Amino acid sequence: MQNPAAVIPETMPAILSVMKAAEKGGVPRKTLELVHLRASQINGCGHCVDSGVRSARKGGETDERLFAVAAWREAPYFTDAERAALALAESVTRLSDSADPVPDAVWNEAAQHYDERRLAGLLLWIATSNFFNRLNVPTKQIAGAGW
Repeated sequence: MQNPAAVIPETMPAILSVMKAAEKGGVPRKTLELVHLRASQINGCGHCVDSGVRSARKGGETDERLFAVAAWREAPYFTDAERAALALAESVTRLSDSADPVPDAVWNEAAQHYDERRLAGLLLWIATSNFFNRLNVPTKQIAGAGW
C-alpha cells in the first residue's frame, strides 16, 4: 500500500502545518532533526531514518554526529541540550515500555534547557515524527523511495 497520506493527500497540509508550528517553538533545527532520527530509529522506520539523515545533512549536520545518534549517551558529540531532547524523544517514543514513561528526571532535564514554548515545539515534533513512523512502518515504505 502507498503511504496513507499519499492515498488521502488532503491530510498532508494538516500534517505539514503541525510541523511548521512545531518549528516556530524555537528549538534549533539541528536538534529537531536529531530527535526525528532517534524516534525513527527506535520505531524501525527505514523510510524516516533515510529521509531524516538526508534532511539533517542538508541542514549541515555531520556524519560523525548522525552515525552516533543511536548511541548518543556514549558519544561526546552532543550538547547537554541535545542530550536532554534526545532523552525526551526516547521516553515519549517508548510510552508503553515503562510504568513511568516520561520520568521526572527526563522532563526536568529538558525543562532546564528549553522553556515552555520550546518544550511544546519539541513535543509536537516528537509526536509528528512518531506519526510519520506509524504511517510508514505498517505500509512498509521503502527507505529512499518517495511517496
